Amino acid sequence: MTHRFPLPREGREFTAVENVSFSVGGGEFVSIVGPSGCGKSTLLGLVAGLVPATAGRITLDGQPVDGVNPRLGFVFQRDALFPWKTVAQNVGLPLLFRGIDATSTGPRVAEWIARIGLTGFEHYHPHQLSGGMRKRVALAMTMVYDPEVVLMDEPFGALDVQTRNLMENDLLDIWAQFRRTVVFVTHDLEEAIALSDRIVVMTASPGRVKSIYPIDLPRPRSVTEIRFHPDFGRLYETIWKDLKDEVRVGYERSQKSLPG
Repeated sequence: MTHRFPLPREGREFTAVENVSFSVGGGEFVSIVGPSGCGKSTLLGLVAGLVPATAGRITLDGQPVDGVNPRLGFVFQRDALFPWKTVAQNVGLPLLFRGIDATSTGPRVAEWIARIGLTGFEHYHPHQLSGGMRKRVALAMTMVYDPEVVLMDEPFGALDVQTRNLMENDLLDIWAQFRRTVVFVTHDLEEAIALSDRIVVMTASPGRVKSIYPIDLPRPRSVTEIRFHPDFGRLYETIWKDLKDEVRVGYERSQKSLPG
């Protein structure tokens, strides 16, 4: 698939991603890595049906994605919480949006608040929570309606290292229990290796698939402990050799575009 968008002031189109093609199996955890500006977030938007493809198509179980699909969930870079609503109200909102009566959502909301370790915080508002706690609420908001495919756009990038590791392990536990298909965008190659079954490496803009690597590390995993596995360093070195040239190209292009 390809996506272009117009640049009216320059009188031309910009190609964000071009001729991207790969498949994700049911229950698989696939991460996408690549330099800044290579179209990773655009790619998730295409899969989610939020952005129309200029050319090509996306399918889910053989059916074309031609709009927002209720079978997909999306965890954004920023936690999209309603500041005037409590934790419980935020977690329950997706169920209400899907037409589920408010009187029947309570047990499911309580279950997911417990799963993310926030029992006792049900009546707190987002401004009363830490960054990691807000991310937990955002994850519960996605998982509470049981999507078949979960798209995640650098969900832990703004967190400190310790909190990020806790969230990554929480995500692995939830994924291992429910085995939903996950497509995960990250700038952090170590994070991608620790979490994934496969890693898709993208080229510098316009984003294309450069290579795909299987991650044959044992599961279940702890993101802190798996880094000491003898094959972790080998995988990192191999994938980084492939990725670093694209990062360099992307960096050099960004420097040329700076004014002055």
